[in-house]
Amino acid sequence: MPAVQTVSGAVEPEQLGLTLIHEHFFSGDEAVSVQWPHVRDREREWALARESADAVKAHGVRTIVEPTAMLLGRDIAALHRLAAETGLQIVPCTGIYTYDHLPQFLLNRSADFIAGLFVHDIEQGIQGTEIKAAFIKCAADEPGVDERIEKVHRAAARASLQTGAPIMAHSRPASATGPRQVEIFLEEGVAPEKIQIAHTGDTDDLDYIERLLDAGVYIGLDRYGLDIFLPTDRRNATVIELLRRGHAERMFLSQDFDPPIAAGLDWYPPEVIEQLEATGAATNWSMTFLFEAVIPALEQAGMTGEQLDTMMVQNPRRWLG
Repeated sequence: MPAVQTVSGAVEPEQLGLTLIHEHFFSGDEAVSVQWPHVRDREREWALARESADAVKAHGVRTIVEPTAMLLGRDIAALHRLAAETGLQIVPCTGIYTYDHLPQFLLNRSADFIAGLFVHDIEQGIQGTEIKAAFIKCAADEPGVDERIEKVHRAAARASLQTGAPIMAHSRPASATGPRQVEIFLEEGVAPEKIQIAHTGDTDDLDYIERLLDAGVYIGLDRYGLDIFLPTDRRNATVIELLRRGHAERMFLSQDFDPPIAAGLDWYPPEVIEQLEATGAATNWSMTFLFEAVIPALEQAGMTGEQLDTMMVQNPRRWLG
């Protein structure tokens, strides 16, 4: 298998160990951060990231796959510092996180041009550094796969074909975006095993999920703690049934945790976060919820140690490698 790029350098896939496939450490609106930097509490953001990193290490996690792309506030220098101070292996991405909007610069340029930007991050380095991206991130959400989102997806596919980097695609099962996202990647010639459809676990519609699995792609059951999309008990029941049906080798478990968002420093102000927690929308959301409550519950429901190892050690190794 090819080496996997981390912010600290390339590692062999066998060195990844226990891996969380979808977690964020830093995020922030890029325009606001540049125009009004005083609204960013960088010290607190750092403290929260360090707290989460130390917490997952205590549970034996060796690697975090970090899909913070353009428009989410990607900060490769901060990730490099965090990895250096904690010893975590942090796997960075290239790509664009948008549900509809594209900056005018990219709106008026082709998918091939955008693919070239992704290739630069993978082959040359991110944000003027020599730190290379290991995978490509794109997204489709409530607006669906419109022409702008399709252009980003085709750019991701073309960059993947040129470099061999896998693709992680944020999806919204409530809008049934997954099948169309997969269709675009396959049309472009991307191998199914290079594709991961994130947030598939936001639904317990097994027909929808198996439609994706039948295409040969990976799925992310990766928003544990975000009950606003689907409660934990229903997520667990879905995981157990998918395991019973023999799909362990195409499944990932994670939480999509984001410390600045959870603390009211990014997307929502603190009072909105408090309201969400009060209504049970994100009561248990953290980077360790999986280990503290979810895995014990899944084990009690019949998940084996081998299945857990497949989802959190072997599958990340195969997808990234």
